[in-house]
Amino acid sequence: MNAIITEPLQPSTPWVSLATNSAAWAAADPKLLDSMLTSMVLIRAFEEKVLELAGQGLVHGPAHSAIGQEGGAVGSVLAMRGSDQINGSHRAHHQFLAKALQYVAPQGLESAAPFGDDVRTIADRTMSEILGLARGYCKGRGGSMHLRWAESGNLGTNAIVGGGVPGAAGAAWAHKRAGTGDVAFTYFGDGAVNIGSVLETMNLAAAWKLPLCFFIENNRYAVSTTVEEATAEPRLSSRGLAFGIPAWKVDGMDPLAVYLASEAAVKAMRAGEGPTIIEVDVYRYFHQNGPLPGSAFGYRSKDEEKAWRARDPIDRVAAEMAARQLIGDEQVASLRARAAALMEETAAELVEQHEGKRRIVPSLWPSPDFRDFGVRGDLSELRDVRYVEQEEFTGEITESRFVDVVADVMERRMREDDGIVVMGEDVHRLKGGTNGATRGLSSSFPDRVLGTPIAENAFVGLAGGIAMDGRFVPVVEFMYPDFMWVAADQVFNQIGKARHMFGGDGEVPLVLRTKVAMGTGYGSQHSMDPAGIFATAPGWRIVAASTPYDYVGLMNSALRCKDPVLVLEHVDLYNSKGPAPVGDLDYFIPLGKAKRVRTGQHLTVLTYLAMVRPVLEAVEKLGIDADVIDLRSLDRAGVDWALIEQSIDKTGNVLIVEQGANGTSYGGWLAAEIQNRCFDMLDQPVQRVHGSEASPSISKVLESAAFAGPEDIEAGLRLAMAGQGRPLA
Repeated sequence: MNAIITEPLQPSTPWVSLATNSAAWAAADPKLLDSMLTSMVLIRAFEEKVLELAGQGLVHGPAHSAIGQEGGAVGSVLAMRGSDQINGSHRAHHQFLAKALQYVAPQGLESAAPFGDDVRTIADRTMSEILGLARGYCKGRGGSMHLRWAESGNLGTNAIVGGGVPGAAGAAWAHKRAGTGDVAFTYFGDGAVNIGSVLETMNLAAAWKLPLCFFIENNRYAVSTTVEEATAEPRLSSRGLAFGIPAWKVDGMDPLAVYLASEAAVKAMRAGEGPTIIEVDVYRYFHQNGPLPGSAFGYRSKDEEKAWRARDPIDRVAAEMAARQLIGDEQVASLRARAAALMEETAAELVEQHEGKRRIVPSLWPSPDFRDFGVRGDLSELRDVRYVEQEEFTGEITESRFVDVVADVMERRMREDDGIVVMGEDVHRLKGGTNGATRGLSSSFPDRVLGTPIAENAFVGLAGGIAMDGRFVPVVEFMYPDFMWVAADQVFNQIGKARHMFGGDGEVPLVLRTKVAMGTGYGSQHSMDPAGIFATAPGWRIVAASTPYDYVGLMNSALRCKDPVLVLEHVDLYNSKGPAPVGDLDYFIPLGKAKRVRTGQHLTVLTYLAMVRPVLEAVEKLGIDADVIDLRSLDRAGVDWALIEQSIDKTGNVLIVEQGANGTSYGGWLAAEIQNRCFDMLDQPVQRVHGSEASPSISKVLESAAFAGPEDIEAGLRLAMAGQGRPLA
């Protein structure tokens, strides 16, 4: 008797192949087919002109064309409405143009009609962007790979393979929360489908039933690596089965089949059924980048390329329309000629002949002084708030636990602003997460405190998408700051760079909370101070409060700010008590304003977070006449140089005190900046107190040796005083 019993298991969601037949083409709306053909012809003509310019050396950087893949983009976009949104990858001209054209012509384009001014403007601004010119959609910063036109539903294309997928989930979350019925599509290729951020986002989108379509353009090659080399299951839409996501596999060279699959997917998403997957089999006629075919590089054959070209999506639609006598060969030829002429006219306004060579018209380049515009905003959103330092506060002050104030101020803000949403691992459980910092929030706001899977890439990227949407303010908790390395692409490449990369005008109002946990025995991968990493990455603001009172004001400013803000906390402060307001949790403390917490004449001590109190204690113990400055704002734009330079001019001596490792030090770059700015004021080199090179270990003894403590502070103070000829007894 066989003791093993096996029973086939069935997936919880359908996975189907969808194809058209003659009846489907006969039933298709003539206006739909005409718009489909016109859009594809315009996109093809645009891409051909870009490759021509690239061949002439006029495109600075890559030109990832999607010639041959237009059927996937146009077929899917025509199933959307103008308020739906999309994003894509580095190969996304066709998707961007399809959505832009659909936005300006919601009733569809007509092949026989002249191209309107809106269509011409799209061609001009998109080509300008690819050439890096000031009148491009991102003012020349985005080029070929970073195309954003938010009004049209184009959220922004992305040079990191798979990197834009979590952000699209954020847009989908915002649509669901707002109840608009809108959906989002995220386009990516076979090379991205196995990337962690994509799979993490599939899981999160399914768990939260987000209206997001994962649209896979399977063109069979990730640069030159075939699908079969990269995965044992080359039918990439199968990924949906693992997450309970319904999926369609479609011939992408058949735009009507793509449209019908997209129509079904959109219907399901608008009905609240959650995410979908569509895989389209397409083919890029050219190499990964530039005007040469893939066969020129030896990884595919000319016969293969010829076979795919014989299935061209434009020819397919034209032939089906001709069979129904909706269009003739002359009309198709005329449409192609007019589209080519439009792109030639567009290029002629951007390029000129000069001394026998083609060049960009010089006046069209962005000004070099535009270089740093939009790395961060100008903080005008904080112009009219009520700033109150503790010394000026007229209300009641009491001694409170730091962690209680963390929860209290967030409760106040969420009660007054229903656009704030909190997310992170276990923030909805354990009586306020692992430390109590979100205490009471999930019971008060159950639909706005979201416990996430252990998937930092997905949930912080999703938060970035929510922030860029603009209707909500996400507050993300990283249980430990070291987890930023897991989500580094989303934190630094996406969220931190987004405003600047897309032209400087966008906003990314996001708060990322995390705690420094040195001294808790959690070892090398849970104990870092991330200030030095974030300070050297563009786009982020950083605040670090040393008292409960300051935390309230700084968190209020962080939540009002339109830039991403890292809010640093510390386990040593959580259970400590300090001055906190009673009742009034509505004041602000300025971003970019340090605080002198002790006045002296002989030494300037710069510190932050949990090191402020031990520094003050050491200065008092040793009887040093020192200025002690709590930095509070740590990002490059937030360093209070006016106060620091005033103090250094008085004392001539500087000691920077931080707790964490030397390798990821905040004080290293700050010391270099001080010596550049204040060299003539200094009586000796800037002195520093910091941890060792190694990360803290589990052993209590080795952990204590790895980060700076009271003995190190005292030694640093003695060294700084001795260096100015005032040695301490």
